[in-house]
Amino acid sequence: MLAKILSCLGRRPSTVAHAPDGRRFYAIGDIHGHLDLLDGLLSQIRDDELKRGQSQGELIFLGDLINRGPQSAQVIDRLIKLKAERPETRFLLGNHEELFLTALGGSHEAIRFFDRIGGAETILSYGITRQAYEAANYLELATMLQAAVPLSHKRFLESFEDMIVEGDYVFVHAGVRPGVPLEKQRAGDLRWIREEFLRESERHASPAIPGRVVVHGHTIFENIAEYPGRIGLDTGAYRSGILSAMAFEGDKRWIIQETAEQRRSKRCSEDEATQVRQ
Repeated sequence: MLAKILSCLGRRPSTVAHAPDGRRFYAIGDIHGHLDLLDGLLSQIRDDELKRGQSQGELIFLGDLINRGPQSAQVIDRLIKLKAERPETRFLLGNHEELFLTALGGSHEAIRFFDRIGGAETILSYGITRQAYEAANYLELATMLQAAVPLSHKRFLESFEDMIVEGDYVFVHAGVRPGVPLEKQRAGDLRWIREEFLRESERHASPAIPGRVVVHGHTIFENIAEYPGRIGLDTGAYRSGILSAMAFEGDKRWIIQETAEQRRSKRCSEDEATQVRQ
C-alpha cells in the first residue's frame, strides 16, 4: 500500500518543503480524550478557512485520540461525525488506538498494558462505573469493554492509516526509522518509535528521510518542535492543556493552538453574555 502511495508522488528538488499545489492541510496533534480542546481547535480551523476565503482544507489527525483524558468515547463520536461532514478527513493510527483495538480483540496482556498507559479514562468514558472498573480483574474488564464499545467505534479505528504522504510532507504518528525508505517502513515503528528517530535530527541536524519533512505526534514537547526534516505537534494536551495543529499550503505553514485557558475565557464570556440577556 505504501509503495502504491509513493509511486504517485514526485519529489521537488527545492530544499523548501511544499504541500501539493492548490491544496491546504491541517495536521492535528495528539488529542488524548480532550473533547473541549478538540472542539475549540476545530472552530479555530474553520475560522482560519473563512479568513483565507478559499476552498476548505483537508484535515489529518496524527493519532492518539484516546486515553489519559476524560472523554475518549466522546472524541471518537465527534470525529465520526466530522468524517461524515468532511469525507476528505484522514486519520493515522496511534499506538494508543492500536493497543485499544488489540484489547478489544480479547488480549488480556493488551488490556493490562492499555490500563497502565491511561486506558482507565477511556474505559470509564464508555459508561463503565468506577466501582465496576475497580472491582474487575483483567478478564472481566476485557469482557465489559467489548460489550461497552460500539461496533461503529471499532470499525472507525480499524479504518485508520499508517502513513500519509502529501508533497514533501510525510505524516505519521510517532516517526520513521532513519535511513529506511518510506515504502519499507514498519507499521510498528510508525506508531511506537521514539529515541532513534528523534536523535537523528537533534544530534545530526539532518532529516531522517532525505528530501522529506516528517510531521508527527507521540512525543510531547513544550512547544511545537521544528528540526531539519521533522515537525513534532504533540504539546501534551492532557497535561499542558494545549492542543496544537499546523497548516500547510504551498511552501508556507502556520500554527493553530487551542488552550484550556482560552476555553475557560470563552466560557466566562458566554456566561457573562447570558447574564446580561437575562
